[in-house]
Amino acid sequence: MRFMVIVKANTDSEAGIMPGTELLAAMGKYNEELVKAGVMLAGEGLAPSSKGVRVKFEGNKRTVTDGPFAETKELIAGFWLWQCKSKEEAIEWLKRAPFDGGTEIEIRQVFEAEDFGEEFTPELREREQRLREQIGPK
Repeated sequence: MRFMVIVKANTDSEAGIMPGTELLAAMGKYNEELVKAGVMLAGEGLAPSSKGVRVKFEGNKRTVTDGPFAETKELIAGFWLWQCKSKEEAIEWLKRAPFDGGTEIEIRQVFEAEDFGEEFTPELREREQRLREQIGPK
């Protein structure tokens, strides 16, 4: 099972304040553990929403809104993509993360092809598989 682990934004991340050396070192060590265990597939920090945009879709109309965006609690500052046997395993890994100060993290399971049922026809599955092969290994 794959899980997206979402690091919620806070006032510091939205202000573009980078973590200190101590946290960066602790996070590097933690990421090494995840990689050695075969859990971490990807992980990145994100620039503040002031450097982002949102695109709203209404019929044929596309509206682009520049950041920053209000409601920091609804924004994300980074993410990991993990491969775990269960949600419980993902939770156990996350409990070991070197966060503090009220940091909030969300874990969401990533849909797999079989989750889409019969609507995801063999032809659509084949097309999806070809795209994944072009992207590279998981």
